[in-house]
Amino acid sequence: MPKILLVEDDLTFSRLLEGFLQKHGFQVDVKKTVAEGILAVDVGSYEIMLLDYRLPDGTGLDVLNAARKKGLNFPTVVMTSFNDVRTAVKAIRSGAFDYITKPVNPEELLMIIQESMDRGKQKTDEGRPERGFIKGRSGESDKLYDYISLVAPTDMSVIIQGESGTGKEHVARSIHDQSKRASKPFIALDCGALSGELAASEFFGHVKGAFTGAFDDKKGQFESANGGTIFLDEVGNLNYAVQVKLLRAVQERLIQPVGSTKIIPVDVRILTATNEDLLSNVNRGDFREDLYHRLNEFKIQLPPLRERGKDLLIFIEHFIGLANSELGRNVNSLSPEVMEVFQAYDWPGNLRELKNVVKRVVLLSSDELVKIEALPEEMIFSVNKPKVSTGSSDIKAVNEANEKALIAATLAQVKYNKSLAAKLLNIDRKTLYSKIDKYNIK
Repeated sequence: MPKILLVEDDLTFSRLLEGFLQKHGFQVDVKKTVAEGILAVDVGSYEIMLLDYRLPDGTGLDVLNAARKKGLNFPTVVMTSFNDVRTAVKAIRSGAFDYITKPVNPEELLMIIQESMDRGKQKTDEGRPERGFIKGRSGESDKLYDYISLVAPTDMSVIIQGESGTGKEHVARSIHDQSKRASKPFIALDCGALSGELAASEFFGHVKGAFTGAFDDKKGQFESANGGTIFLDEVGNLNYAVQVKLLRAVQERLIQPVGSTKIIPVDVRILTATNEDLLSNVNRGDFREDLYHRLNEFKIQLPPLRERGKDLLIFIEHFIGLANSELGRNVNSLSPEVMEVFQAYDWPGNLRELKNVVKRVVLLSSDELVKIEALPEEMIFSVNKPKVSTGSSDIKAVNEANEKALIAATLAQVKYNKSLAAKLLNIDRKTLYSKIDKYNIK
């Protein structure tokens, strides 16, 4: 029976969630605070962690980070009540598999939990990323794939830079697949999930007794990737000591397992990725300048989804096809209202977010057309926020004007579906009707 660590301080919600998950075959260990969650991670073993974002003594990311520092890579889903996907992007950057917003849709939660568990089981597959990308047709996409074709046949080290969710690992895999090393291993490592000692051991291996918990000799990933390509995701998160060892591996192609005097030659191509500007890290003293220049023989900047123009429609169609196949649906189009939101939204989570949103709306659509009701609430709010009035010193008048504008904008956005509007506004229908009468909203 799969075991879930649920960290949630809302007692009523946690009991409902616990009962729901137990009915679907899960064993649930419920905690209410960050401190309790961290203690549970210390003593327990879980298939997945389900973490509320805001907790009395911190956030769910504190539990996630504590697990990562101990070298525990439980697949993690973060739950948030905030209508802001940037919270979710922060969670994913910290190592979470996915996020879900409250109120939680049960079918969506089960889908995400199953996906996260499946992904956890695939971690031994040489870091092979999930297939499911498609080449865009915009000028930005053409430029990107021209760069890939240009640099792939060489042995140059490449930094792939872009926002979270832009497909950095896909680009790394494409470079490997088009290189002379394509028949050799491709190994991907998430540097953000590795603490200092663990990173050195994971990269270069260790000998028995090198540190507490080193019960046997271990072969490092650089040695396992010999002849092929190693991809270091979020390389900027490595601490200084590991950067020193990585520099030697890059410039001399020699590694030394932790606790050993043995020097091992390796032949690997190194690709790295970051969602921040590594040069800024260098200027702050957080990243070695000599290592930066060794890694930066060629740089590829990935454009965010909001700058890829007509690619959006291509990706939507592609992800609808994938979701239909996986969920047994027959969705073939988005309503004009949904498409309007998709095109106005800024997609801070980029392709990853788009894929998740498309899968959600396909799951929640019973016929061939996706309607506005299937969209996540944060998307609807973010594309149609009323402007705050500052033309009066009368606080009550300003507040009422803004409230009227918010209600009117929300009603227009959902095509006057009052039940959905009340849900989005976080008020009951009776209150909504009262305010509609009060402000004479037509």
